[in-house]
Amino acid sequence: MSGKKTVEILAPAGSVTSLEAGLCAGADAVYIGGSRFGARAFADNPGEEELLRAIDYVHLHGRKIYLTVNTLLKDKELQTLYAYLLPYYRQGIDAVIVQDIGVMRYIKRQFPGLPLHVSTQAAVTGSMGAEFFGKLGAERIVPARELSLSELQDMKRKTGLEIECFVHGAMCYSYSGQCLLSSLIGGRSGNRGQCAQPCRLPYGTEMTGYKDLMSLKDLCAIDLIPELIDVGIDSFKIEGRMKQPEYVYIVVNMYRKYVDLYLEKGKEGYQVEKEDRRLLKEAYQRRGYTEGYYKRHNGKEMISLQRPDIERKDKREGDKGKNYKIKEKINGKLILSEGKRAKLCLEYKGKDRCVSVEVQGAAAEKASKVPLTQENIEQKLRKTGNTEFIFDRLEIMLEGEVFIPIQALNELRRKGISRLEKEILSFCQRENIPKLEKEEKKQKDTGNAFSFGVLVQNKEQFFTAASFSAADVIYVDDEAAFDLEVMKKGKSLQNAGRKIYAVMPYIFRERAVSYYEKVYEDLLSCYDGVLLRNWESYMWLLKKKYPKGMISDCNMYVFNGECKDFMNQAGFEKYTCPAELNGRELLGLSKGAVFIVYGYQAVMIAANCIRSTVSGCDRQEGFTELFDRYQKKFMVKNRCRYCYNIMYNCAPLLMPDMAESIKALGLSGIRLDFTVEKEEEMQGILSLYEKAFLKGEKVRLPDMQYTRGHFKRGVK
Repeated sequence: MSGKKTVEILAPAGSVTSLEAGLCAGADAVYIGGSRFGARAFADNPGEEELLRAIDYVHLHGRKIYLTVNTLLKDKELQTLYAYLLPYYRQGIDAVIVQDIGVMRYIKRQFPGLPLHVSTQAAVTGSMGAEFFGKLGAERIVPARELSLSELQDMKRKTGLEIECFVHGAMCYSYSGQCLLSSLIGGRSGNRGQCAQPCRLPYGTEMTGYKDLMSLKDLCAIDLIPELIDVGIDSFKIEGRMKQPEYVYIVVNMYRKYVDLYLEKGKEGYQVEKEDRRLLKEAYQRRGYTEGYYKRHNGKEMISLQRPDIERKDKREGDKGKNYKIKEKINGKLILSEGKRAKLCLEYKGKDRCVSVEVQGAAAEKASKVPLTQENIEQKLRKTGNTEFIFDRLEIMLEGEVFIPIQALNELRRKGISRLEKEILSFCQRENIPKLEKEEKKQKDTGNAFSFGVLVQNKEQFFTAASFSAADVIYVDDEAAFDLEVMKKGKSLQNAGRKIYAVMPYIFRERAVSYYEKVYEDLLSCYDGVLLRNWESYMWLLKKKYPKGMISDCNMYVFNGECKDFMNQAGFEKYTCPAELNGRELLGLSKGAVFIVYGYQAVMIAANCIRSTVSGCDRQEGFTELFDRYQKKFMVKNRCRYCYNIMYNCAPLLMPDMAESIKALGLSGIRLDFTVEKEEEMQGILSLYEKAFLKGEKVRLPDMQYTRGHFKRGVK
């Protein structure tokens, strides 16, 4: 095994104390949120002054610190991002972790040279997605947790980007960034760092009692360290910004130990000790551990169906209040000569640099009584107190019988260490401060046509939409898109001036790529364009030199003007408004956009399968009814072709009576999404929206449960 390979151990820092614990345990880097824009809004995130000190602390110990800016930002927030990031940029933050493409684009322009890491919230599920973000300037990708070892190896081999993977801690049931469950049922958005974790609650089906069907066990990949290193993972990330410092210390210490063990002794010498397994288990255990998705696509064994009577949480009481301060070794040389100023030389040898400084103090005098001895001077000088340093070697050179006050020695040491700190930090801090620049916005002219769009999932829904002449755009989910009858009927609709778009999958991994390679010619010849839901699909089409129209769906979040400008430049003819912006926030973004006005909104996209967990996999696509503790019904669709689940909200979005307010946004069109509706129900809803949006009639809402989504309330 070559000793040249290095792997970063990346520790969570939900507080400064946790940061110190991670470094003390051997972390190479920490990730931390500031007072804003981080995906853990309820962690003990430091304020500006405290975080600036933390940056210096990390750099004095030769490690790295990454700042989370991995939420979706609204336009008014984007306007404050420059002032927020500037102090940290100047202080030398090593990278920022981002989800929002608009934020990424903004930072790349305003803070050139600041490394960008793409958050797992961006749901990068393949090498093509990684390549996309690499072209935008990302240096590192944190892929979706759902990827296999082979997919990660492929991503590394094809892109050469740094790959950072979670190895320990809690896991979301949904693909990160593809979940609106907390947002739509409780108003707390995971995309804004405020997830309330409703997936951890009990749910039931007709075949089961109430169980925790979506509560994943915690990830523990300690046994997979050799394989993760061998496929090329650059950074091992530990989840836990909401956990205590004791947890951070124990877990980081274990992964440090076993990464080093493998790098030193290879596979033959790699074995996790029983006692270390116990320590990991006792550090924190929600409901047991799983090795995650690295060697499996999903499975019931990954789920913790039953909550234990007592959950084990941070129970190592003996470590509470532990001092996690660490000291860096330095070498020193003190020269005292009668009649000359005292001289102190200090040397620090870090991992990637050697720093030397020299300072002078008060002049040494001839000793009138008892001269100073080397031992006495060394004893006093080694008292470095609450600084970040401790002397390793300290040479005392006395020329003659000299005396210097102890206070003068202390001042000399303080002055030397202060100079040494400044010199070390100067390598990390940035002197060239970028000026705030305003980019000229170029709005794409999309014309004045207002489209009435309908999205359908199956053949029956397609023919119902086809018979409704007011629907001038039909989006056909690929469950039905390549059916011969659908394609034939679509051609006749196109000849009549209507547009037909194919809807590509939410997740575009190996199965989807393989399927679309087979149907590409039909996609090209039978459809006016595509509705896209991820950047993997986008890159695949670019490689094909796809010549037709592309529209992005609502889960390719356009939360701000920066993102909208990028979508225009990337070749999208339209984008679909995100579900979490209210009408006021959409006003500046809505020109050329499509707004969803009806439908059961997708609240979660998951690699695990409810049906498989409940009754076993039968490889038959369909819906499973899921009930929460209030007896609200959520429909969950299993897409067996690609092996993922779509969970839909318990009530449909319904807003025909708000037509006037919605049209005032200046949209290019609306869209009605159908999932489980039959022909008669579809016809009634289509007629209702035609009256409201096309004929300008006042309508009465049907007697049914519904939601208004975030159009009025938005999210914090």
